[in-house]
Amino acid sequence: MEYVKGGELFNTVAKGRLKEEVARNYFQQLISAVTFCHARGVFHRDLKPENILLDEDGNVKVSDFGLSAISDQIRGDGLFHTFCGTPAYVAPEVLGRKGYEAAKVDVWSCGVILFVLMAGYLPFNDHNVMVMYKKIYKGIFRCPRWFSPELTRLLKRVLHTNPETRMTIPEIMENRWFKKGFRDIKFYVEDDKLFSVKDEVKDGEIEADEIDYSDFNPESPTEVVERKRLTNMSRPASLNAFDLISFSRGFSLSGLFEDGGEESRFVTGASVSIIVSKFEEIGKVVSFTVRRKDFRVSLEGSREGVKGPLTITAEIFELTPNLRVVEVKKKAGDKVEYDEFLESQLRPRLRALMLPEPVSDNTLDV
Repeated sequence: MEYVKGGELFNTVAKGRLKEEVARNYFQQLISAVTFCHARGVFHRDLKPENILLDEDGNVKVSDFGLSAISDQIRGDGLFHTFCGTPAYVAPEVLGRKGYEAAKVDVWSCGVILFVLMAGYLPFNDHNVMVMYKKIYKGIFRCPRWFSPELTRLLKRVLHTNPETRMTIPEIMENRWFKKGFRDIKFYVEDDKLFSVKDEVKDGEIEADEIDYSDFNPESPTEVVERKRLTNMSRPASLNAFDLISFSRGFSLSGLFEDGGEESRFVTGASVSIIVSKFEEIGKVVSFTVRRKDFRVSLEGSREGVKGPLTITAEIFELTPNLRVVEVKKKAGDKVEYDEFLESQLRPRLRALMLPEPVSDNTLDV
């Protein structure tokens, strides 16, 4: 399958930062693809390296439009209000919850992606999600010394916290750093009509024409299922900002358990294999049957309780490339027995994996 052969852009940058000309080429293709979508009235709202595929020739394919929106969904105030996106790539105005222009949100995410391609790490990152959000909201980041002055100036304008003065796509495409080696990308749409990015960008505005383009995902349903299956085999499911809202009360994702009745969760920097090995180790110690499927581990007790044997599942989710959330749930058995097992066995044995609880502070150490 074409898109799987090249893999995700995430896998490419995970090996280390890219050379400037390579990163620029990917960024040029990304901006061209986003321009095309915006001109058709479609806004992605979850752009990140994991959602950018590469074919075997290194051509960029934007995928996973699950959080995308169309112009018809804009409210009367001309803005979107849905809180969505992946934490490290979300724009500050989304965090402000006062409404946002989705096109400018996509531009911000493109800027974060460019930084990651060139630096090999995120511009806004922290073990504590709320601290990371504060950095994003204040636009606190530093470009490493190997960034050229032109690139640094470009990123500072793209990652500008004020969406009104943030660089627009037409301005990006006229930027000197961006234009080096740029080749106009042609898109074929329905009825074999040809779309040119350069023709679409005029006088600093993106003009939508009469081309009907209803299918924005080049993959067939079968290909989508197969790609996601292959992706899930190599990395846990990613969490976006909306997931975090439903996961925790007030984003209180710290290094300690956050109890929610019959479920608990914690953040860890350990790899998936280490997390799974730890649960398998616990299972052997307490003589529980251990079953594993992808990124879920199940522990089942041998002793019959009032409500049957105690069964516990642990599921691993990806928060950032370096952080994972482990969610522990009681699937069957008595709650009193579960609480006792949590206190006497799970907490003490998993504590080594948990990140330390951050100190509450109103200031940011930059």
